[in-house]
Amino acid sequence: MSVADPGPTRAPIRVVALWCPDWPVIAACAESGIPADRPAAVLVAHRVVACSATARAQGIRRGLRRREAQARCPDLAVLGRDADRDARAFETVAAAVEEITPGVEVIRPGLVVLAARGPARYFGSEEAVAERLVDHVAGRARVECQVGVADGVFAAALAARRSVIVPAGGSPAFLAPRPVAELEMEPGVEPDTAGADVPGATARAELVGLLRRLGLTTLGDFAGLPAADVASRFDAAAVRAHRLARGLDERPPSRRRVPDTLTVEVPLDPPVDRVDAAAFASRALAERLHAVLGDAGLACTRLGVQARTTTGDELARTWRCAEPLTPAATADRVRWQLEGWLSRRSGTRSSAGEGLAALRLVPEEVVDAGRLQLGLWGETGVADERAGRALVRVQGLLGPEEVLTGVPGGGRGPAERVRSVPWGDERVPALDPAAPWPGALPAPSPSTVPPSPLPARVLDARGRPVHTVPRGGLSAAPAQVAIGDDAGTAPVRAWGGPWPEEGRWWDPRAPAGCVRVQVVCVPPVSWPAAGTTGELGDGPRADGGDDPDPAADLAPDPAASSADAVGLALLLVLRDDRWTVEGIYD
Repeated sequence: MSVADPGPTRAPIRVVALWCPDWPVIAACAESGIPADRPAAVLVAHRVVACSATARAQGIRRGLRRREAQARCPDLAVLGRDADRDARAFETVAAAVEEITPGVEVIRPGLVVLAARGPARYFGSEEAVAERLVDHVAGRARVECQVGVADGVFAAALAARRSVIVPAGGSPAFLAPRPVAELEMEPGVEPDTAGADVPGATARAELVGLLRRLGLTTLGDFAGLPAADVASRFDAAAVRAHRLARGLDERPPSRRRVPDTLTVEVPLDPPVDRVDAAAFASRALAERLHAVLGDAGLACTRLGVQARTTTGDELARTWRCAEPLTPAATADRVRWQLEGWLSRRSGTRSSAGEGLAALRLVPEEVVDAGRLQLGLWGETGVADERAGRALVRVQGLLGPEEVLTGVPGGGRGPAERVRSVPWGDERVPALDPAAPWPGALPAPSPSTVPPSPLPARVLDARGRPVHTVPRGGLSAAPAQVAIGDDAGTAPVRAWGGPWPEEGRWWDPRAPAGCVRVQVVCVPPVSWPAAGTTGELGDGPRADGGDDPDPAADLAPDPAASSADAVGLALLLVLRDDRWTVEGIYD
């Protein structure tokens, strides 16, 4: 156990973090009966999200595709991810830690934290607490773990990954040289390894990318920014991450007292001794809790799960989360905890036939419902629930197919990268976004994709049509572009490409190959402005006819933007010797 160099002195709350490395792999191997020395990895969507130490020794890393991982290690045991299994197995570790000291808070399966002051005074020092926890967990749960101590949950979790005890006041110095990518490992929210929309995970990844582009590569660089500047230029997620980089708590230490009226309880009659019945009870009680919190304008960030058995035993566990819990997230944590209790107690002879007689949920820490709300769509809070209910009502009036939401996916062209699904249906992409797509259009993508491609003509400097040549090239550089069969041409200011796409020759129903080109053209004066109707080159229609040309919406409004000076950016595609407009850039 190494000790980091001391840093600036202050008096924050000391936290002990206990981390079990590669926990998804450990839980999966234990349930499947796979030996601990065999290389193993947990995969989601054919990509490695966790692997054992023996697998890493053979070149397995997170993010590898299944085929490449098995090529590097033919003996690799491929396992699927199961959040219920991970939480159920981790209850043994949490119970072992609780035998040493009370007040254990589960961050996620594989990571628990507890206040350091009480255990350190009882055992004599923080080093003694760390040694006692490692030995006790190894003896009772047969699991290796690492312990770290620091100021705050974030610094303690990073210290546990390195088995470091950071002196009091030394968290800022300990965090300063760490890369900003450490923010993506922030405790409290499990990383988005399943492809689901985990609250806060996407915001942290985008923030890390932005900080790198700004030249802030370490937590110390980010912490050196004034807090007022961060608050005025970034969102709430960045402000919270800035506190973590400075070694402060994820939220201000002041907490409001939670009224007893916010606690919800349900008697279980008959007593629950099966996992499926426990899951049903947890779902209903989670909905009740969030209804009570919603009426009070609050959200829960620290949840206490308590239960009473038929023999009178009291069970309790605390779950901490960085983001406010949603009803679904609350139900998941309650179900995980009940599964852990039932599976652990059913294995003892004294508890045969014993069940749970009552279940209670206690919001131990609450915040204003909108304080950590990031937006209307997809984030936590009550606004997204109101929007969802409103959309469901619209579906009832217009039909389910009339309210659609876009799901990004894989593909080469912009039209096939987004799939529209009815609101409420599973948001599954039509094509795997992680698969390789040779010939795919590079970023940025067009901001507007016409419902049907618009006909176009592309001419070279001599006025001859531009066509393809072998190996995916063009016969000449595009010099003029016209949208429509009889429209006037516009000079091309700049162009990029071509990007050839090979056709699927083995599938007769698939479209033929094509070539994509990006052009910036200068619209002539006679091109109509946005919102008018008419044919390109003829000016706005004066007869008020009801046969508008869809290409009339392509030209920008000079009064609304500077596109008249920059030009009109188009994505053109040549397929079957025909040019069409596939997308428009802002």
